[in-house]
Amino acid sequence: MISNDDFCTALADRGFDFVAGVPCSYFSGPIERLTRDGVYLPAANEGAALAAAAGAAVAGHRAAVIAQNSGLGNLVNPLASLTATYGIPVLVFMSLRGWPDPGQDEPQHEVMGLATHRLLDAMDVPHLTVPATATAADFADVLDRAEAELAAGRTVFVLTQKGAIEKAAGAGGKDGEKAAEPAAASREHGLGRVEVLRAIEHLLEGAAVVSTTGYTSRELFGVTGSKSHFYMQGSMGHAAAFGLGVALREPGTPVVVLDGDGAALMHLGTLSSVGAAAPDNYVHVIFDNGSYESTGGQATTSHTTRFDTVGEGAGYASARVCDSVAEVTEALTAALGGGGPHLIVVPVAPAGASAFSRATAAMTTTDIREGFAARLRVEHTGGG
Repeated sequence: MISNDDFCTALADRGFDFVAGVPCSYFSGPIERLTRDGVYLPAANEGAALAAAAGAAVAGHRAAVIAQNSGLGNLVNPLASLTATYGIPVLVFMSLRGWPDPGQDEPQHEVMGLATHRLLDAMDVPHLTVPATATAADFADVLDRAEAELAAGRTVFVLTQKGAIEKAAGAGGKDGEKAAEPAAASREHGLGRVEVLRAIEHLLEGAAVVSTTGYTSRELFGVTGSKSHFYMQGSMGHAAAFGLGVALREPGTPVVVLDGDGAALMHLGTLSSVGAAAPDNYVHVIFDNGSYESTGGQATTSHTTRFDTVGEGAGYASARVCDSVAEVTEALTAALGGGGPHLIVVPVAPAGASAFSRATAAMTTTDIREGFAARLRVEHTGGG
């Protein structure tokens, strides 16, 4: 195993003084250390991380990116049209979820796990792999080989298998089974998300509910046990757009999207799409704990973002922050009456490890899709 010190020291010794990324539990240790050292930029998404690193590289600095392979799609645009087109050398560390055996990981990682190497090959992007058994000496050898690609003005990927790098103290396995303590910039005070979900459970019974990836979906399933909600595994940042598509084609059905701050920030432009489309049956709830909770508790940048102000500027009919369970219940009750789209921001405290299992522990992804579709059909025909 490569220790956090060995990882970060190897980068520092080679002159890397700028690292941007979107967290993965596989890299929780290095991210924690790089954040303390003041060289880590938490990016909204993987493509933005690569673009930021490219900017630093052109400015004369050695730059790197940390990301998960589930977000490789977000990287493709700047990878193909920015770093490759302009010959900008960036070192990309990417975790290998769903590889080599996708059966040992969650279902949302299967396709990308098997496709990661082939996608990079198709784009003629050089890549090296760090196996789970790697030592500090092996890692140094990989970086030495990566240097040759960087010297040629090429972006190079270092693909990292699970277990190759030491985790942060308290960080867990798949998507951070046990989250680390909240990062310094995360929200230390707020409501409990489970507490809120229990309070609004009865209000969700009449709505089509879409919940974002991570602990929100786990807790929604744990609290409600419903097999008619759409629990989004993976596809981080896209719950709001998924719910928008439902709302526009099922105007008679209230649609409630349960989102997270990190996910909302990842594709913040979707709020503008919601505002422009203006479905009056759309209710967007953002649980804001200031952290990427399920990957180890790394801080998001929500502490400088007023989601309610963004929502108002994007065209939501209403946007409010609710600091108590009573306020959330009142706001959601009113929003479900129509006249939307409505945005409800709920500051919550990071809770650490989730006590609930994923919905896919009890259902397949096909079951989730069909259960949600059946619920929409009932509403469409006026049944239920």
